[in-house]
Amino acid sequence: MADKDHLEEDSLYGKQHAYNNEEYAKELAADQYDPEAGRAEHDHAHRSGERRVFENGRGMGWLALAFSVVSLFFLPIVLGIVGIIVGYIAFREGARTLGGWAIGIGCAAVLIQLFSPMFW
Repeated sequence: MADKDHLEEDSLYGKQHAYNNEEYAKELAADQYDPEAGRAEHDHAHRSGERRVFENGRGMGWLALAFSVVSLFFLPIVLGIVGIIVGYIAFREGARTLGGWAIGIGCAAVLIQLFSPMFW
């Protein structure tokens, strides 16, 4: 049995048989791909009723962006500062684009509110 573990260089039948052998192919690819591995974890999260959590601060980034955009129209000083702070937290947690936009829009809302009385 030990001599069948290795294919002979001269044996054309051995090579063709190995390429068409499903068990041989599964032994080579078993470590790379397991279609059932992620499915059990995904089904468990849905059955247990757990809430979906945004990874890398994306939820925090969207919240900061919402605060900053609303601050353009309503309570610019308060909501703008909240958008800047929450945007910085999102930026630090990994949502760099959302956090950066929230910081920028929040700063713009605060600056517009502070400098607009000078031009009235």
